[in-house]
Amino acid sequence: MSKPDELLVDVAALVESEESNQMSLTVVTCGAVITGRLAPEAVWRRRVSEVLTDSDHLGEFSGVFEALDKRDGPPTHLHFHVARILQGTVGIPETGGMYRVAIEDVSAWTVGDFSYSDR
Repeated sequence: MSKPDELLVDVAALVESEESNQMSLTVVTCGAVITGRLAPEAVWRRRVSEVLTDSDHLGEFSGVFEALDKRDGPPTHLHFHVARILQGTVGIPETGGMYRVAIEDVSAWTVGDFSYSDR
């Protein structure tokens, strides 16, 4: 999107202000479909930092995610957790991952997340 969708920016701002992680969203960005729950950036960063800290090889990167500058203005990114990239009949990863998506790169979106069934 050349100009971010104002409604999507409002949804992201509400997630940020409430520190809630219950908003399910599916977006199309750069041809990929990502589905999952939004989290406030601080919560998302903290969780990514924890995962990196527990890694034998990536622990040195955890500090990058701990620092959070309080930014003025509306959110510029969506922070997904328990999220999957939908590809064919599967979601990758099956257990859900942590994704950061620039709002300006979202070309379509809907409230709710998608999951597949074998039936």
